[in-house]
Amino acid sequence: MSLEVRNLTKKYGDKTVVDNLSFKLEKPGVYALLGTNGAGKTTSLRMILGMLAKDGGEILWNGKPMDAMNMNVGYLAEERGLYPKYELMDQLLYFAKLKGVSRKVAKERIAYWAKRLEVEEYLYPKAVKGKKKEKPKMADQLSKGNQQKIQLMAALLSDPELLILDEPLSGLDPVNTDLFKGIIREEMEKGKHLIMSSHQMATIEEFCEDITILNRGKAVLQGNLNEIKKSYGRVNMFVKCDQAFNDIAEKHGLPVVTQTPDGTQYKVTGEAQATDFLKDLLANDKQVIKFELREPSLHEIFVEKAGTQNEEE
Repeated sequence: MSLEVRNLTKKYGDKTVVDNLSFKLEKPGVYALLGTNGAGKTTSLRMILGMLAKDGGEILWNGKPMDAMNMNVGYLAEERGLYPKYELMDQLLYFAKLKGVSRKVAKERIAYWAKRLEVEEYLYPKAVKGKKKEKPKMADQLSKGNQQKIQLMAALLSDPELLILDEPLSGLDPVNTDLFKGIIREEMEKGKHLIMSSHQMATIEEFCEDITILNRGKAVLQGNLNEIKKSYGRVNMFVKCDQAFNDIAEKHGLPVVTQTPDGTQYKVTGEAQATDFLKDLLANDKQVIKFELREPSLHEIFVEKAGTQNEEE
């Protein structure tokens, strides 16, 4: 199975919000669609899902035009969409029915995911002896984090082939973030295809091999994340010493990127410059507590590719 997006375009009047976007998800795993607010990520996802009409381009699943309305796709929207005044169980059974899941199978899957997502108490109210049985919960009685769990459950009930997650970890506490991450890993292990949009660059680095960074609707960087990083080289140097060493850094012409109580990050031209600097530190009897030479993080690449252009525009 594979997903291919070719020259996807969306316009509102004279404004092009998605401009000839193309990418492929040729094997199971997670593809990242990144960009600043308003870059066109959610619009692109909605066109893939058939929720928005496209003005140009093709979306192919296994080489054929994709019809998300008649295909097993799970979607966790950034704007959470539960009905606030309807019982949660009724909503989940309804969403499952829309996806062609029988009531019997839906109930089995709801029970599994309720336990997995730790929301059984909201779906299966218990009778307490001597007390009136609690009424089933409605969406607006849950915290935002627990509503998010119910929505993820709704996206997973059909056991989808393609799972699209728009800011899946937004607003979650660390415990529930780890819970969601565990479920994403499980879906990857099942051989599922996933597309994830997120502002959390560390999460993208944790899960995604291939990425597209959008800026003003255009792809400004695409490809394998590891290869992208390698193309930059090991140009970020982090140093921490017990004694001051600014004079030695200035001597080597090293520009400071960040300076914190934990150390200083510099931009170097390559390993040779970093090695010469380290030799000079040791020759001047500086006690080096930490010395690290690394490729740029996705956060740094993202800011360079998306942030700079926004400033220029």
